[in-house]
Amino acid sequence: MPLLLRLYLAFATVSAPLWRLALRLRQRKGREDAVRGREKLGYGLPARPDGALLWFHAVSVGESQALITLLDRLTAQHPALNVLLTTHTLASANALEARGLPDRVIHAYAPADYPGAVRRVLAHWRPDALIVAEADMWPVMLTRAHRAGVPMMLINTHVTERRYRRRSRMAATNGYLMNLFDRILVQDEASMERYKDLGAPADKMSVMGVLKAASDPLPDRPDERAALEAQIGGRPVWLAASTKVIEEPQLMQAQALALRDCPDMLFLIAPRQRTEADRTETAARALFAPEAIARRSRGEPITAATKVYIADTIGEMGLWYRLAPVAYTGNSLRVAGTPLTGKNPFEAVALGAMVVHGPDVGNFTEAYGRLKAAGGALEVADAAAMARAVVAAQDPAFRKPYLDGAARVQAENMHPLAVSLAAIEALIAQIGQR
Repeated sequence: MPLLLRLYLAFATVSAPLWRLALRLRQRKGREDAVRGREKLGYGLPARPDGALLWFHAVSVGESQALITLLDRLTAQHPALNVLLTTHTLASANALEARGLPDRVIHAYAPADYPGAVRRVLAHWRPDALIVAEADMWPVMLTRAHRAGVPMMLINTHVTERRYRRRSRMAATNGYLMNLFDRILVQDEASMERYKDLGAPADKMSVMGVLKAASDPLPDRPDERAALEAQIGGRPVWLAASTKVIEEPQLMQAQALALRDCPDMLFLIAPRQRTEADRTETAARALFAPEAIARRSRGEPITAATKVYIADTIGEMGLWYRLAPVAYTGNSLRVAGTPLTGKNPFEAVALGAMVVHGPDVGNFTEAYGRLKAAGGALEVADAAAMARAVVAAQDPAFRKPYLDGAARVQAENMHPLAVSLAAIEALIAQIGQR
């Protein structure tokens, strides 16, 4: 076992008071669940159902949402199977509650990474297997599950060049933890090569693709959508989805420029972090009068005067994509000194929105590369190019070739779901033989 990992595990044995203190402080600031927060310490957990139980773990909103279609298929195929889905963040719990979980899928908060909490969680749930999504690898959780003889799989994982450089400083620890898994499914060939350099076992790894690309469309809210459509009244609309605060001033500039050519244009903006929506509004107020700005969280309607509508709620992204013919998939405009990493474009594609994106898509290079090759997305460099794009995209004839190209890519996207389902089916068969 690498020295760095030994030191971490040794410190973890005495870290319980620090975890408890951090949890209390975060609860006071509204960053943790005030009712269910004790689940992270291994207390107050939901009842364990009888029968086989698979434990899936994902860090937060995006990672857990990517699993929903997989879990829906899995529980449909195995009526006696139960699933525990753990995440770390309050936002993920709220998003899962808003979306709704498949039958026999239970959400709980993941344990704090110290022995007492992990021991209580393992003893309570008695999982038949642990499947970790992407790369949220907590050393105590993984080593204790491995010691307990729980089969483990890592799925839908990838490593960017930036993350690779950071992990290179602790490659021995990374390799040790990845060797604990029985099977590893990575998103792309580049990630496989980087993981090999970081000590991951080549014989356990294979490429699966991007699971979120195979997800079912985000859920609709027909009554809410009808009400909003009545308020919009046929106006031209564009959406910026999952934006970062640092890029939002450019998006407000794009809307101001778009209004010159399209005076009725409505801009819907759904910030990546709902808690930062005040800063989104500040960016809007720098260019627009207060009466031109409305917020979903305050129940403010869209009126003829509204130019910027801030969609700062949880679990409604499917609503916004259905209202806009063109969507900027956020976290991708170039910001000086701060490289952004992109956002999964296939949520927009699945709901028929034309995808516009910036040049910084490092975490989704493969996905945007496929779309670009098929002519299925439009890259813009700055606010002026964004304005021109969203105005032009109000014309169905302009959107059609992009939508056709995206549809061709989307038709190929079920492969990751099939690969991951097959791997989990093999794991279930292995469990049945134990």
